[in-house]
Amino acid sequence: MSSVEFAPATPASFGMNELVVRMLDVVSIVVCARLASLLRFEELAPQGIDTALVTFAAAFALVVFPVFGIYQSWRGRSTLRLAAQVVLAWSVVQICVLVLLFGLHRTDSISRLWFACWTAFTAVSLVGTRMAVRSVLSHARNAGLNLRHVAIVGCGVHCEDIARNIRRSPGSGFRALAAFDARPTCNVSRARVPTFDDFNSFVGFVRRNMVREIWLALPLSEEQTILRFVNEFRDDFVNVRFIPDVRSLALFDSGVTDLIGMPAISLVGSPLPTHALLKKEIFDRIFAALALIALMPVLAVVAIAVKLSSPGPVFFKQKRKGADGRVFDIYKFRTMKLHTEQVGQLKQATRNDPRITRIGALLRRTSLDELPQFYNVLRGDMSVVGPRPHALEHDELYRNIVNGYLQRYRIKPGITGWAQVNGHRGETDRVEKMERRVEHDLYYLRHWSFALDMRIVAATVVHGLVNRNAY
Repeated sequence: MSSVEFAPATPASFGMNELVVRMLDVVSIVVCARLASLLRFEELAPQGIDTALVTFAAAFALVVFPVFGIYQSWRGRSTLRLAAQVVLAWSVVQICVLVLLFGLHRTDSISRLWFACWTAFTAVSLVGTRMAVRSVLSHARNAGLNLRHVAIVGCGVHCEDIARNIRRSPGSGFRALAAFDARPTCNVSRARVPTFDDFNSFVGFVRRNMVREIWLALPLSEEQTILRFVNEFRDDFVNVRFIPDVRSLALFDSGVTDLIGMPAISLVGSPLPTHALLKKEIFDRIFAALALIALMPVLAVVAIAVKLSSPGPVFFKQKRKGADGRVFDIYKFRTMKLHTEQVGQLKQATRNDPRITRIGALLRRTSLDELPQFYNVLRGDMSVVGPRPHALEHDELYRNIVNGYLQRYRIKPGITGWAQVNGHRGETDRVEKMERRVEHDLYYLRHWSFALDMRIVAATVVHGLVNRNAY
């Protein structure tokens, strides 16, 4: 639910709640370092623990955490997403700590087991602290404390949806107190709150009951109504938020961005905000580097097997589209005998395809032929998780046939994706197969979260390595 805030209240940018949470974070980092030393060395402060290192981690966390939105208001935010953000931010801090240790040539002076325990304990503590505070606040709000009363201005289904979302999220601390029917013919009585159709009566109710949130759930065409409410409450200490009904226009869930000092709502654009892309980029590079190091023996064995299977190079290289349509070279282990394709045409692999070598058939079934794409991820061409890229010839074929096909390239393509873990991979010999694949890709773009990426990675490892549709 995106909103544009016209008349914000005047909270301090660095309030008491944020200060308390920051202090709790520092305490968690320091205390968990001591607990890890107690587990590893049976002492709370042994000689092998560098106090300066722990101090640096705590100080650096206070710098990095705001970048990931850790200290923003939790009201109405997803618990799972908040936990994922905290873990990712703390992981970035610890990676920077490791880089510092390497740079100072101090890695031998630090116990690896202690460092691992410290990292894990702190992650649990940071998340657990927030969950505990959130649980206390949720119980308090359910009991009628720490509430923000909301008056909704709108019409039709969009207004009803907002009122319903407020009722379904009592822990968020919002309570709908009244609604104003901007178009009496729309009937918002199903919002289950007192509904007004007289402007003055509504304004009087808001002021008498000291309502501090007014949400304008209106279509973009209601400019005069929007201005009327903004002007009316301009001098009141009221948050007036615009939650436009753009579902008929926006391809993805619309978001508000600051564009040269002005709020802008994206109707067609990147489905992921900048901070999400940054998290994804950090995870991709780290995961790809670790995967290439860990899989080095497997890569060497597969490369030798491919070289011995038939004459030709070890790797197969092909042009694919990346983020925003940029073309790059994708790498795979070669699974076919050398052959010549007709210009402008590409024949997909089929069952019992004579072009596929014996080793190639095994690599395709187990997806081992895709492993070199971690190099593409490391280079920044691809992501670990995202819509799978198709050959350029297929892009030209399906772009005008399958609705939303090219929108898949709004972000970097992935080694694995939501469509693949749901069984939509292999040959697309019918348009319906491609349509289902695109539907899953667009679902992923609309519902992206770091937790969803982790779920897809886990599903790929557990279930996705062998697939009967891959040949």
